[in-house]
Amino acid sequence: MKVYYLLGLLPFLAILVGTGFVNRMEPFVFGLPFLLFWFFFWTIMSSVIMWIIFKLDPINKQEEETE
Repeated sequence: MKVYYLLGLLPFLAILVGTGFVNRMEPFVFGLPFLLFWFFFWTIMSSVIMWIIFKLDPINKQEEETE
């Protein structure tokens, strides 16, 4: 297993485990309670992390070269 595949665990752990640590109403970030901002942030970061994994994976580079 490639080490960069472990990046995929980061959003899972941030949402599952991190929720207990950030479960508060204050501070407000962009007018949202911090917990709601936390969920939005990690939803977006999940897409960014999956894109990074896609770019780092050599299998995807081989497919681009054959096209």
